[in-house]
Order: sequence, then structure tokens, then C-alpha cells
Amino acid sequence: MLKKNFHPNAVFMMIAVSVLILFAFSSLRHALFQSTAWDLGIFDQAVYLISQNQIPISSFMGFHLLGDHAAFIFYPLALLYKIYPDVHWLLAIQAIALAGGALPTYYLALQAGLKQSQAIAMAFVYLLYPFVFNINLFDFHPEVIALPTLLAAVLAARLNQMAWFSAAIVLILSCKAVLSLTVAAMGLWLIFFEKKHWYGVIGLFSGTAWFLIATQLIIPYFGGDVASVSRHIGRYRHLGNSFGEIAQNLLFQPQLIIKAIFNLENFFYIFLLLVPIIWGISLPYLSPLLCAIPALAMNILSNDQAQKDLIHQYSLPILPFLLLVVISTLADGRGWLQNQRAIILWSLVSFLALAKFGYFGSKYLSSIDTWQATQEAVAQIQTKGSVLTTAQIAPHLSQRSIIRLSILGSEYANLAEFEYVLLSVRNPGWASSQVVTTTLVERLKNAPEFQLSAQRDEVYLFHKKP
Repeated sequence: MLKKNFHPNAVFMMIAVSVLILFAFSSLRHALFQSTAWDLGIFDQAVYLISQNQIPISSFMGFHLLGDHAAFIFYPLALLYKIYPDVHWLLAIQAIALAGGALPTYYLALQAGLKQSQAIAMAFVYLLYPFVFNINLFDFHPEVIALPTLLAAVLAARLNQMAWFSAAIVLILSCKAVLSLTVAAMGLWLIFFEKKHWYGVIGLFSGTAWFLIATQLIIPYFGGDVASVSRHIGRYRHLGNSFGEIAQNLLFQPQLIIKAIFNLENFFYIFLLLVPIIWGISLPYLSPLLCAIPALAMNILSNDQAQKDLIHQYSLPILPFLLLVVISTLADGRGWLQNQRAIILWSLVSFLALAKFGYFGSKYLSSIDTWQATQEAVAQIQTKGSVLTTAQIAPHLSQRSIIRLSILGSEYANLAEFEYVLLSVRNPGWASSQVVTTTLVERLKNAPEFQLSAQRDEVYLFHKKP
């Protein structure tokens, strides 16, 4: 039935247009100096170093890339940088991955028995889900590759394609260590609800094994104490001072957990997640959300606001399983909306309300007054020498071994370490201030080893003298 009903031309056209839109918007944001060192600069530097056969030690973080999230996916991505090193490769891959999720969504809808028009509508639901557009704007994150792959893994299991399922699991695990928890939960769901026992065993075993290997071996080995998993404990400090203490409090002080879960922030976060697809949520078909529990639990228990919105990457492992709930609801003839037009209209209204395209008329123009000056200064940096610069300029200069940020504390940095220093007093960037940049500028003006190469609109480029 899947092959008989599959007419991919319309879906492929939707995906192609979406790729162009997503890539154009993320590239424009980058061109406006609104991308940041955290995380686009980090990943661009690492992929560049791998492509040059160098050890990918991030000068932003201070440790090996694998010590961050054990994301081996960057090694094959570096092959593209061997063709031509350009940060737009990462933005293009992200756009393709995010838009490409519409295809397995469409397939899953057909496999579940939805009509052709409803299956196409589900592809629209995916593409118009605000999170897909928003995360595309937030620099680059390798787990975007896992978004369509999670959907593809479920499809492979339902179609009894063991080889494709196994390949999908490997790809997902290579994107980020924490996704192993989602894979393990998906294994449980496949065993108990989908009755795909062997597929479930593979998911449960591989997810659990990789989580232990990544967190206990790979991350400590490549990152040491600096990159330890425990560095994220600050987001859960209200629940305990260590993972062991948090686990203990789960058992003996449940009031802490209850207080952390039931609050207005979390209710609003759940509201944001559900609004675009609330018409298709039905209680008898919530079982796929078992797979979303690890990510959802980490987000609602955290005190980091970035984990409770539709802008950052933390909600990514939840979306595929929300879509599966909607597909199952439609397949049983339930849900508030049934016809294609109504479904697409709801999705469009949700997109217009929650997608952050408005940032291009406000937030992303915050440094437009120094754009020309910054462009000219960046163009004057011709070598791969070490650089000190702002978080927003850094992704334009991150393809080098040493690049650091002019953030709070850097005003006392050893300037002799750098060949170039590029600062914007008017727009000092993330984690910095005009006091920091002004102090650095004055130090550099009085440093005999540096000369002022460019000055315009309070943008300063200093170059170490030969």
C-alpha cells in the first residue's frame, strides 16, 4: 500500500522549497553577525581542524570536540570542508536535515493508513511546526540530523527493515550522547507497544550501552574534568549537588521534584509544544511519548530557560513522537481536524504566531550600524593567525587553531598570544560589555607590539607588528 499510494513529487517540492528558505534565513542571520561562537563557531572550528588533519581541540571550550557530546558525526562532515572550508556547509546540512524530516513523516502517515491528502497535510504540519524554523536560526547543532533519522528509524521498524533501522540508530547516536536516552526509550516503546521485539532490543541495548560508553569513557577521556558530564549539573542544582544526590532526592524528597515540575514555566512550555498539533492529540494514542520522556524530563526539571522554549535545540527529540501521536489519532478517524485544508490552516496560524521570523526586523538588526565596518575589518584578516574577538564576529573567523572571545575577564588577557584583535565597542557581543572592550582597546593602543589596522564606527582591528 505504501508504494502504491506514494506520489513523492509534491512532498519533494515542499522539501526543496523549505531547504532554500531555511538556508537563506540562517545564512542571512550569519551575514548580519548574529550567529555566535556558542555554538556555530565551536563546530566550524572543529570541523575545519578535522579537515586539515589537526586535532579538533576547541579554543573556545578548551578541550577536544569529542569531550563535549561525543558527537562523531563531525568527522564525516569534515569531508565537505576538504572540498572547500566554509561555514555555510553546516548551515546547508542543517536546512536539508530539518526540511528532510517531512519525507519520513509523509511515509509514516501513509503507512498508518492515512489518505493521500492527510499524509501531505502531515508533511505540512512538520514543516510548519515553529520549532523547525526556529532551531534553524540558532546557529548549528548536529542533533538536527537526528530529527529526520528518528522518524526514519520508526518507519524502518514498522516496515521490518532491520538494516535501515540499525543504520539509523548508529547515525542518531553519532550526533549527541544524550540522544542515547531517547534511543533506549524508543526501544522500550517498540517492545511493549509496537510489538517489534528485536528492533526494540536493538534500540534499548544500543542506547543504554552508548550512554554508558560516552559518559563514562569518551567524554572524560577527551575532555577530562573540564568536559565532565557533571558540568551540566548547574541546571539542576535546585535538585541536588550531584547526580547521585538528585537521584536520592527523587526517592526521599519528592516535594523538590514536584515543585520543579509543577510551575507556570513548565505549563507554558508544554503549551508551546502542544499548540501547533493540539487538534490531533488523543489520549488512547499517547504511547509514542514514552520515547520523549528523557528529553521532556530533562527540560522541565532544568532551571535553564533555554530548555523551555521553541527556540533552542533541547526539544528536538520530542517532536518526532508528537507527530506519531497525531498520525495515530488521524488514522483512527479522531482529532478535531480531519481535512487537509483545516490542518494546514491551523499549522500556518501556529507558525505565524510562534516562529521567530520577526527577529529579522528587530533583534537581528541590533548591530546593523557597525555592519559595514565589521565586514571590512574581517576582510583584512588574511592569515590563519590567532584572534581575539567578540562572540558574534567569531563564527566568521573560527577556521584557525586559536580564536578566543573578548568576554568578561578577557580585559586582563595576555595579548601577546594573538596576531589579531578585532573588537566592537558599540556592539561588544555576548558575555561582554563596553567596559571590557574599551579597556582592551586602550591596552592595545598602548601596546608597542600592536598597530591599529582599521578603525570605523567604533570597530577596531589591531594587528601584531612583524
